[in-house]
Amino acid sequence: MEFEGGSAIVARAKRQAAAGRSVQAAGLAQDYTRTRTLMEGVCAPLSDADASIQSMPDASPAKWHLAHTTWFWETFVLAPHMEGYRLHNDDWPFLFNSYYEAKGARIARDKRGMLSRPRLDEIIEWRAKVDAAMARLLDDHGALGSDLAALIALGIAHEQQHIELLLTDIKHAFFQNPLGPAMWQEGGPTCAPDAGGDGAGAGAGAGADAGAELGWHHHPGGVALIGHDGEGFAFDNEGPRHRVLLEPFALADRLVTNREWSEFIAAGGYRTASLWLSDGLAWVREHGIEAPLYWRGDDHFTHCGWRARDPDAPVAHISYYEADAFATFAGYRLPTEYEWEAIARGQDAQSAPAAHDPAAGNQLGQAAPPCVRAAPGLFGNVWQFTRSAYLPYPRFKIADGAVGEYNGKFMSGQFVLKGASCATMRGHSRASYRNFFYPHQRWQFTGLRLAKDV
Repeated sequence: MEFEGGSAIVARAKRQAAAGRSVQAAGLAQDYTRTRTLMEGVCAPLSDADASIQSMPDASPAKWHLAHTTWFWETFVLAPHMEGYRLHNDDWPFLFNSYYEAKGARIARDKRGMLSRPRLDEIIEWRAKVDAAMARLLDDHGALGSDLAALIALGIAHEQQHIELLLTDIKHAFFQNPLGPAMWQEGGPTCAPDAGGDGAGAGAGAGADAGAELGWHHHPGGVALIGHDGEGFAFDNEGPRHRVLLEPFALADRLVTNREWSEFIAAGGYRTASLWLSDGLAWVREHGIEAPLYWRGDDHFTHCGWRARDPDAPVAHISYYEADAFATFAGYRLPTEYEWEAIARGQDAQSAPAAHDPAAGNQLGQAAPPCVRAAPGLFGNVWQFTRSAYLPYPRFKIADGAVGEYNGKFMSGQFVLKGASCATMRGHSRASYRNFFYPHQRWQFTGLRLAKDV
């Protein structure tokens, strides 16, 4: 047997490391391109005027989403890591920084709709320049250390989140128009077909019918491991992994439907004070809330304009207050985030129904409108409210630098949602994922799944 000398071992290790960086860079480059292309594909039906309007402070113009995600790449990746890189426009960081205090002053969030300039075509031109620079950076495998690769993975996930926000924000903006315009016209892209089962075999939600009698997945309680397991990408708020003690409980095998919500309305649910949290009742009365957002008679507003509402589809666009009131009305409760995750652990979230999936190879102009439809499984239809406050896990530490502002500083006054929606990138469909919103917000694809004590 021949043995390698020390220099040969070092040389082989270097070759293996270089090959590993090459494979990693190729995967990141593919994910980057697909994500950037999908965002522009979503915006393809929009005019400059469509892309510039802002319907409320919680939402942002489509053009701003296109620009902010590009600002992210310039600010956090290209400027610090590509020698000689110069900003496309020195004035634009003030316009497209979101909430990063460490990165300087910025325009007020509720003023983003006043940005008639730069034009949409100028934003697209900027994106192309940044994409070309990112291609050169990703092609330089020697520069792609583990920290930079992790930052690029974060940037891709960040842009995927903004694709979902863009979809929900533009839907809310079109809803303000009395004409009820369609973002996607008749004869254009339609809802993607169901992906079939959830791949979980006998797991939770397998085969559950949205119109069927409510069934339950029982959990005996005990100690459960919660949080991301360390395999693959995760946001910092998904960890550290830790143990929790669960009491015996059961989680519904399907989501609450439009039909059931109509029964809640008919029974006077929005007028029955005993069903509501105090803040929720005050919110209902102040804003005259009588139904989920986008409901009108038997119709609801969609990205394709006004459509007849499917009674057996999961209810969507409800607030935490509404979800909690319905659970009380039904004689049950909302699950905790730990209960939801314990049931979801081990399911194949990647096979959940999806209208938008970068991994499916969508190309520019081929994006389809997200659709809430009756489908099995815990993932991929609507985000599901839990009764858990959005707080840090034990031993959580905010990351150093400006990226530490990504999640940690929002851990106050919000509630955790689980499960992803029909507008969520499939890579975000995992049991440990923690979405979060304030209790009155409902312009996202939000619904509920009931739970009960056993």
